[in-house]
Amino acid sequence: MEEIDSILHTPLIVFGEVTIDLAKIFTVLAFILAGFTVILWSARVLRSSLGRRGTDPNAVQLVIRAYQIVGLVILGLVTLDLLGVPLTAFAFVSGAVAIGIGFGAQNIINNFISGWILMWERPIKIGDFLEIDDVRGTVEAINTRSTRIRRVDGVHLLIPNSQLLENTVTNWTLVDSLVRTAVRVGVAYGSDVRLTERLIRQAAEDHPDVLKEPEAMVIFDDFGDSALVFELNVWIHSSTERGLRVIRSDLRFRIDALFREHDVVISFPQQDVHLDGELRLLRD
Repeated sequence: MEEIDSILHTPLIVFGEVTIDLAKIFTVLAFILAGFTVILWSARVLRSSLGRRGTDPNAVQLVIRAYQIVGLVILGLVTLDLLGVPLTAFAFVSGAVAIGIGFGAQNIINNFISGWILMWERPIKIGDFLEIDDVRGTVEAINTRSTRIRRVDGVHLLIPNSQLLENTVTNWTLVDSLVRTAVRVGVAYGSDVRLTERLIRQAAEDHPDVLKEPEAMVIFDDFGDSALVFELNVWIHSSTERGLRVIRSDLRFRIDALFREHDVVISFPQQDVHLDGELRLLRD
């Protein structure tokens, strides 16, 4: 027993006048493991409690992140105190680490700060539908380094937070879910344009998801090469691109049915070819 006790109390690490023995290391490791477990467990309990109260998911995310960081900082300080290591012992090391971080981890720090800005100012929230270049999708999580987006085809993307702040981002649901969409259709020349206008408007009025205010608008857009072009503009509440596509499809089905009932012909590309018969006879 005396030999084991002497081994456990043999100095292993020396910080100036401070010595750390094996027993103290085991005690501190156990404390760190227990503290880390408590932080993770309490964070899950806090998230569950806030979720049951109906708290906004973005506020929950911000609170949980702040709680975890504060908990880890306190755990680190208490660990140093248990080891008997003064903070001044790390003054030189912390300065060197800060310089290294400044030069070698600029992107990481940039994304970390950007993540906190996103969670605090909330220009982008969980559940928002975003359009970034050719990417469209719904925000599922805003983390300290990156934001997870579920694309419209179901694929998950991790986008660095700094890109969301530095680049142009279209947020379809920043203020509300009110969106305007349009359907274009061309009818044959000679069609009754006023009847065509009424039928297109009726298709919009018959759809349950098209809003009465703002009112649907039918525009006689152009005299095309092969068609009289009309455009229907409607306002709806939609938070995804899929909702817009489904409503536009419904409107096209309804317009086609109404046109068939009233003998309005939807045009198709066509071209008249004229042959010079006299020139052919002269050549013969």
